[in-house]
Amino acid sequence: MSKSLGDAFEAHALHYLERQRMRLVARNVRCRGGEIDLVMMDERGALVFVEVRARKGRGFADAATSIGVTKRERLVRAAQHYLATWRGALPACRFDVIAFDAGRIRWLPDAFRADES
Repeated sequence: MSKSLGDAFEAHALHYLERQRMRLVARNVRCRGGEIDLVMMDERGALVFVEVRARKGRGFADAATSIGVTKRERLVRAAQHYLATWRGALPACRFDVIAFDAGRIRWLPDAFRADES
């Protein structure tokens, strides 16, 4: 997928989450070995690390199941790096996935946990 197409899916995911009363904290958080597409704050004050995935068709696996163990480990590493710079008390955190499959959007709150392998 091209960067511009990926950016478009991220923008669509951001607008979708904002309509769900979430607030953008950061975009494209990068560290050595990982990147988080969106960092959001939910209405309860939890920090939400969001992975945006897209699949053009319905072949092979859907977008959400394409996030394997290695990708989850990279997301956790990037979240830990991000939290190391957090000022103040650490909020509750979770990992969500926004999946686009053949044009349909699906939000998976709490899709996985940092301690899962």
